[in-house]
Amino acid sequence: MQSVLVIGESLIDIVHRADGRSIEYAGGSAANVAVALARLGRPVRFATAWGADDRGRVLAEHLADAGVELASDPVVLERTATAAATIGVDGSASYAFDLDWRIGAVDLGEPAVVHVCSIGAVLEPGADQVLELLLGLDAATVTYDINARPAITGTGPELVARVERMAAVADVVKASDEDLVTLYPHLDTESAARHVLTLGPSAVVVTRGGDGATWVAEEHTVEVASLPVDVADTIGAGDTFGAAVIDALWDRSPAELSTGEIEAVLAHAARAAAVTVSRPGADPPYRSEL
Repeated sequence: MQSVLVIGESLIDIVHRADGRSIEYAGGSAANVAVALARLGRPVRFATAWGADDRGRVLAEHLADAGVELASDPVVLERTATAAATIGVDGSASYAFDLDWRIGAVDLGEPAVVHVCSIGAVLEPGADQVLELLLGLDAATVTYDINARPAITGTGPELVARVERMAAVADVVKASDEDLVTLYPHLDTESAARHVLTLGPSAVVVTRGGDGATWVAEEHTVEVASLPVDVADTIGAGDTFGAAVIDALWDRSPAELSTGEIEAVLAHAARAAAVTVSRPGADPPYRSEL
């Protein structure tokens, strides 16, 4: 059976809400993608890392409950990573991280799709391990979600170089408009997306929150609107969107899609992300909810 291999960070989101409450959720960009894909019914194998502590056990149970299979022994860190997320009145989240990143030996298998993202793709020493894994695989499709986190990775030329080396080995790159501003403050959103496109991917998918999403390819640009929804918070929304793009591309080549097929891919991702933002924490939908 075809599967997707997700590589990247798991962590505990410590959410500080506007009403003064603090709540902990299992999360991390890559973990959110793995769970979202599993809930959509896709077989998922996940290479990640956490500590031998209570928060690590919470992550292990969360992934197991979703049906995610581990592709590596994750207990390689001194303590499980955390992200303190402060929720604004509009539901948006800002983050402060306590995170170390590296991975143990990975059972690669023969995945149809490999997904990497966010901190795990650019934070050393694990980022070099992730790139080495990608270069050693012959997957049908590689997807990369930039999901920049300047609070832990910083900004500037070194970050740009690490992002671009990942983009160069990907078939589809996903980036928010905020990601592109972080990386290329001198360029407008479309120019930045087209710069990333020159690095090698077939398409760059740009999300713009409530303003929709755009598929940028060499021959065309396709846009879809976001769905109207009462926002609980935005935690995991981009991860869900990226997972749903992978789900929609499962039996398709991203380089060979018609305009109508691209619209369908983006609409599917928008529906999934709308469910996630409608409820607290990174809580992606099951396929039955779509």
